[in-house]
Amino acid sequence: MASTITAPDLDAGHLPGSRGYNRVVIALFAAGLATFELLYSTQAILPELATRFDVTSTDTTLTLSLTTASLAVALLVAGPLSDVVGRTRLIHLSMALSVLCAVGCALAPTWPVLLVLRCLMGVSLAGLPAVATAYLREELHPSTQARAAGLYIGGTALGGMAGRLVTGFTAELAGWRWSLASAALLALACAVVVRRTLPDSQHFTPAPTGVRTMLAMARRAVSDRTLVGLYVIGGCSVGAMVAMLNVVGFRLEAPPFGLGLGAASLVFLVYPLGTVSAASFGRLADRLGRRAVLPVGAGVAVAGALLTFSEWLPLVIAGLGLLVIGFFAVHGVASGWVPARAHAGGVSAGQAASLYTFTYYVGSSVFGSLGATAWAGAGWPGVVGVSATLMCVTGAVALRLRTTRSLLA
Repeated sequence: MASTITAPDLDAGHLPGSRGYNRVVIALFAAGLATFELLYSTQAILPELATRFDVTSTDTTLTLSLTTASLAVALLVAGPLSDVVGRTRLIHLSMALSVLCAVGCALAPTWPVLLVLRCLMGVSLAGLPAVATAYLREELHPSTQARAAGLYIGGTALGGMAGRLVTGFTAELAGWRWSLASAALLALACAVVVRRTLPDSQHFTPAPTGVRTMLAMARRAVSDRTLVGLYVIGGCSVGAMVAMLNVVGFRLEAPPFGLGLGAASLVFLVYPLGTVSAASFGRLADRLGRRAVLPVGAGVAVAGALLTFSEWLPLVIAGLGLLVIGFFAVHGVASGWVPARAHAGGVSAGQAASLYTFTYYVGSSVFGSLGATAWAGAGWPGVVGVSATLMCVTGAVALRLRTTRSLLA
């Protein structure tokens, strides 16, 4: 007998193929692209910034670590705030303020001013990652949430590539200011798309206000072992990737490769693999379960990190590609699991999602700088050691989560 969709099923959220579903996916894909291309817009031009501002390679990574650190702190406010004021309102505000900060970065007259503006960028960006997966859980049908979370993470993967590739080539042709201006222009285009396509929340219910209520929700969000494990996975997995990508430009400019800034930035063309990986592993998670597929992604990333030991460029690129595939598989599954687990356990989805993204960006900031320190002290083997170790921790925690109580998530 052919299956039918009942009215309660339709009320549970947008289904694939519907106009609402397509608008949600397009809007959050564009929002993820803009957020991550702005976040990582300085990564490909770190050598250029070191030359123009006469600072060290470790100093240049502050344009990333300070941004991710301020973003992490802002997430602790943005997540609970979204439980009160709504998801879509915060997303639109975040997009608008981020574009303004991006324009300011392109016009920054001195190194300290650039760093301050990058800090403000982190605060302004917090509105999207704090609420995106919670919005997906509320507005889409449960049968498609893992797949949609993978598509959203796929947008962030393309954003990461755009932020590095566009700025890298523009910097080589016209300088770092025009490279950051190009990033701001792309973000503006995405903000317009989000404004025109993102549907208003239909299933959002404001949470009770008050400091006591928020503290109680926070305690519940850190008392669930599975949620805590997912927070650790977020921080370690992104740290493994950022530690390597922060300094790969310096390695590719040095012997035996000797690439220019534009050519070195081509390595970020591996990022579309992350888009495919996040979407594919999201579909697998809908079919096989998140517990089954998450450790596989960690294993792929470890293999990729080890491959980059090679001094043969194609093998280095292949290793980076596997690292990207593995990371986005892990992140896509884990970030979508958090609000589902929180909802099943009676925890605020916004609070849990903000804590996941908080640890995610703390990991990006701390371990990203650790990668630069390892490069300065031990060269590329030190960077690989940091990256592979963090992904091994990710895999171990993922395997541990297989033994925790399901709660249907």
